[in-house]
Amino acid sequence: MNENRREILEMLAEGKITAIEADRLLSALDERPAAVATVEGPALARGASPRYLRVLVDAVDDEDGPVKVNVRVPLQLLRAGVKLASLIPPSAQDEVNDALRSRGVPFDLSQIKPENLHELIDNLSDLTVDIDQEKEAVKVQVFCE
Repeated sequence: MNENRREILEMLAEGKITAIEADRLLSALDERPAAVATVEGPALARGASPRYLRVLVDAVDDEDGPVKVNVRVPLQLLRAGVKLASLIPPSAQDEVNDALRSRGVPFDLSQIKPENLHELIDNLSDLTVDIDQEKEAVKVQVFCE
């Protein structure tokens, strides 16, 4: 069983997603092309701690030509945001969670924990984003540097 399938099944077992959402995610994995090109960011020196989250987007718009986005976020800002999320009152968390769910985003702010951030950063090197567009070519890279 590959890593993505295991994670989906774990989320289902923990109640983070419904059976229908899990089925949809598993179906999407089955429909992915066998050879998916992944683009890796610059490699970190062995043992070095990443300092930035980088998001690069290259797209071609028929009307405006090439579109490039380059976002570099200090991981300290992410760490501070995670710590601040724990200070949000439970009633406000419930409102935000309800608003996210109503828009199809099954996310729970109470699950954001500082100890989970390190694991997320470690796994960002494996992130692949596939975007299907009819008219335009889009390439997205997300990595730590």
